Amino acid sequence: MIPKIHPTFKLNGHSLNHEGVMIIAYSYIKEGEEWEKQIGDFLLSWLDNFDVVTVRTSGSTGVPKEYKLNKQHMINSAVMTGKRFDIDAEKDVLCCLPLSYIAGKMMLVRAMTLGWQLDLVKPSTTPLEKATKRYDFTAMSPLQLAKSLDNIYKTRKVIIGGGAVSQKLVNDLNGKHTRAYHTYGMTETASHIAVRELYPTYEEFYSTVENVTIEQDEEGKLIVHAPDFAYTSLTTNDLVEIIDHNQFRVLGRVDDVINTGSVKVHPVQVEEKLAQHITESFFVSSKADEELGQKVILVIEGEEKEIQHAFKKLGKFEVPKEIYFVNQFNLTHTGKIDKRTTLEKIFSENR
Repeated sequence: MIPKIHPTFKLNGHSLNHEGVMIIAYSYIKEGEEWEKQIGDFLLSWLDNFDVVTVRTSGSTGVPKEYKLNKQHMINSAVMTGKRFDIDAEKDVLCCLPLSYIAGKMMLVRAMTLGWQLDLVKPSTTPLEKATKRYDFTAMSPLQLAKSLDNIYKTRKVIIGGGAVSQKLVNDLNGKHTRAYHTYGMTETASHIAVRELYPTYEEFYSTVENVTIEQDEEGKLIVHAPDFAYTSLTTNDLVEIIDHNQFRVLGRVDDVINTGSVKVHPVQVEEKLAQHITESFFVSSKADEELGQKVILVIEGEEKEIQHAFKKLGKFEVPKEIYFVNQFNLTHTGKIDKRTTLEKIFSENR
């Protein structure tokens, strides 16, 4: 299957048809920087005659895995996004995510499918800093949004994915001239299958997009039925609370649940409470303990300081038994905190 290029598609100001995209792809691969070579590689795989493209999961909590996505499913996802956020042809859109993972790939697929005028910039934590226009739409990681608040007005709409969004970050959006949305999705469904608005209206729960239904398994894990985006139903590792047939709240990942003294603690819920008092980047995890089985630990980026005041609203078993401060978190290619390698370094240094 060779996908069609929309006639109004532009890349960095240049109108491109199929032949033009191929020329750009070869140019990126031959002469570009590493992030540009990733673009070139994806464009060539997108425009070949195979029905699937190979993508990788982000690896924020484990080893990255390869997955084959059907091109038609990716096109269906692109069309859904255009409808959901009302971004049609000839809109100015910014892609500031790496093309090594699905979020960046889908921005390019949307642009070619829907006829967007796409600007590609080198991924960084401050992608809007040098922007000279106001974009209609962009996608960011939570870290990019946090570092771009002074320039977020340069995009009319922004979707945030790939990680949790703290209440502090939501509060920081107050007064900004940008509509912000938090998306829920995965590589296997070619990007998001549910959305919640953060600003100017705050929605606590995710709502599924068109033709997506949800349920839970016996453990409380989310099951996603998305025939437009995946061949089979997908059982996720996310524990959820189902509100109704198309709304849910994420409680945390099943493999992240901490069993401490026979009490189950969800790190995401603890992080939400702590985010009201801790301004630095941080995450909650666990460590083996002879008495409790597992004990809650807190890892904070930055210099060591007193933070006991942040624990006032935590339950007895939610209070961290150990606190670690690190100079700088390891990050994945998508800008998420790489918890696995960060913890490996901490535990090796504290043996």
